[in-house]
Amino acid sequence: MKRLMPMIGCVLLLACSQQSWEQTLAEGEAAARNRRYAQAERLFATAVTQAESFGLEDVRVARALTHLAEVYTAERKYAEAEPAYQRALRIYQAVHGEHHGDVAAVLNNLGVLHRMHGQYTEAEPLLKRALAIKEVVYGPDHQEAAVTLANLGQLYATQGKYVQAEPYFKQALAIREKTLGPDHPDVAKSLEEYAVLLRTVGREKEALPLESRAQGIRIGLPSSPSRPRR
Repeated sequence: MKRLMPMIGCVLLLACSQQSWEQTLAEGEAAARNRRYAQAERLFATAVTQAESFGLEDVRVARALTHLAEVYTAERKYAEAEPAYQRALRIYQAVHGEHHGDVAAVLNNLGVLHRMHGQYTEAEPLLKRALAIKEVVYGPDHQEAAVTLANLGQLYATQGKYVQAEPYFKQALAIREKTLGPDHPDVAKSLEEYAVLLRTVGREKEALPLESRAQGIRIGLPSSPSRPRR
């Protein structure tokens, strides 16, 4: 019985640590959803420290780091966001291997971050690698693939490469309509992005019905606080 006591104590300690980490993460997510980014940043930083007690390469560390990086991005603290994403990526690759949804998500976010910095050469291979992984893991018609397709469209459009951008926007829209339904907010987002491209290249007549449809979807949506988007 005496030998069992230390083991029971360790199990209880681990359970308490897991519960504490989960609570901190949940509070951080709630703060981020309500755009209380300074509070969310503190909570996610605490969650990283708590997760490190499970091991420096534990996936819980990577999960907390990803949330922290998303908040840094929302706060425009890009210099802080990149190393957090990079560390999360290393952990996910070490634990899951190269071809995993978590790896693809971080690659996608890093690609968007580089695009925001104007580092287009660095962004493109990250986004393309993310897309390739998602198409294998989830399938080519999954909404996760649509996220990265839309980000690739934005990358090319930002550079004025409109011919390259258009098929990515069209494919993202088609996937979202198929998987999410015609009245989903992400469908409205795709419609708006594609319409902006069409207007930019002087195709206003094609843009108008897309804008009208997006507006109709937005009017029918309930208002809700948004979280930082990758």
